[in-house]
Amino acid sequence: MREIVLDTETTGFDPESGDRIVEIGAVELMGHMATGKTYHQYINPERGMPDEAFQVHGLGDDFLRDKPKFAQIGRDFLDFIGDSKLIIHNAAFDIKFLNAELKWMNLPQIPWAQALDTLAIARKRFPGSPASLDALCRRFNIDNTSRTLHGALLDSEILAEVYLELIGGRQPDFGLSTQPQRKEGDTSVDWTPKPRPTPLPSRISQDEAAAHAEFVSKLGDGAVWKTI
Repeated sequence: MREIVLDTETTGFDPESGDRIVEIGAVELMGHMATGKTYHQYINPERGMPDEAFQVHGLGDDFLRDKPKFAQIGRDFLDFIGDSKLIIHNAAFDIKFLNAELKWMNLPQIPWAQALDTLAIARKRFPGSPASLDALCRRFNIDNTSRTLHGALLDSEILAEVYLELIGGRQPDFGLSTQPQRKEGDTSVDWTPKPRPTPLPSRISQDEAAAHAEFVSKLGDGAVWKTI
């Protein structure tokens, strides 16, 4: 099963008021595992960058001036995502912008049913708790220290980890209750390992053992090694 974890950065909140996409980042998953294949594109929005948006993602007019316009990359973007399920945090925002850009190019719209909203999943799983990407990283102990500013590709990579935790970890379909299936010629599934008849020799040298004993002797009678 192919899935695309996706994020965008924009100039604002409303494409109908003139806001545009300035960055798209996407990560490909196969069977809930990252394949290493990504899509990343900065985009010239053909307008100035409001300061409020610049403070969020740090993408300014000078940086974006020589980047391609959406009309130059829209078809390649659609070819990359295909009909795969799109994993997006607050999917309504990104799909609204993507479909506005695609409409202006007379390209096919992305069906709303193609998107899976991780924000909605998080709110359902943890009602009343913060459900931002940063909050979910803290909940699942996912390292996001490199996320000083929003960035579409970095956020997609982080969201991919969050998504796998939201659906039950890196092996969401792994059935622990499934009984092993015996095949013809297999040995008994009831086999269990037995103790070694002769213990393995210690890998600690005499000098190391002496140094450890000297160290422990200085710790007093309460040292944990003296109770073993």
